[in-house]
Amino acid sequence: MPHGKPAGVPCVQLDEAWRCKLFGRPERPAVCGGLQPALDMCGADRAGAIAWLTRLEQATAP
Repeated sequence: MPHGKPAGVPCVQLDEAWRCKLFGRPERPAVCGGLQPALDMCGADRAGAIAWLTRLEQATAP
C-alpha cells in the first residue's frame, strides 16, 4: 500500500487464509519483517494477535 495502511484495514497482501503473499520475497516491506512473532504479540490465538495489532495501530496513529 503506497501510502500506508489505515488502522483496522487488512493488508492488501493477505490471501484468503490471512497469510502474507509477500513472505520471503524481497519486495516485502521492512516493517513487516521487523514484526517477529512472540507470545506477547501473537497471544494464544488469532483473536489475541489481532487485539495486539489493534493496540499497536492505535498507539502509533498520527
